Amino acid sequence: MLEASVRVIAQDGVRGLRVEKLAAEAGVSTALIYYHFKDRAGILRAALEHVNHRAQSYTGDVESDDPRTRVEQMLLGELQDTAFVRETSVAWGELRASAAFDEDLRATLRTATETWNADVETLVRQANSELDAAAAAERLTALVEGLSERWHSGSLTLQRARELLAGAIARELG
Repeated sequence: MLEASVRVIAQDGVRGLRVEKLAAEAGVSTALIYYHFKDRAGILRAALEHVNHRAQSYTGDVESDDPRTRVEQMLLGELQDTAFVRETSVAWGELRASAAFDEDLRATLRTATETWNADVETLVRQANSELDAAAAAERLTALVEGLSERWHSGSLTLQRARELLAGAIARELG
């Protein structure tokens, strides 16, 4: 059901999410959806948590001992032209944008964002202990989100988004 919720949100947006379509996509009844999630807000919170876990599956497994390389691989991992990454990224962007109008999503989003920033901050600090690692991490993760939105909306190519991000990482880490 969680995978189905991400697919439906990535296809139709949060405003287009219909429980009937989610149930059909998951191959279950609407009653089971409501039993498991309670209400639409529960679906959205669970989907946001799941999207966060999905993103960790392709950004958390960085194969390097060098902290700078790990920062680069983690952040550039968010900008990959694969169906799984695109779907995850679009759903994340939809849920993040909806949090501006849906207070129920804000706490979950804040926790996920703080966790991501903390992970990047740790690596930034290891790469360059003289930096304000928290500020650098926040700038870089915000840039990834913005570049991702521009890429998915067609106002920026993936190659250009990756170039801009790589340049920002180089500037931030010195």
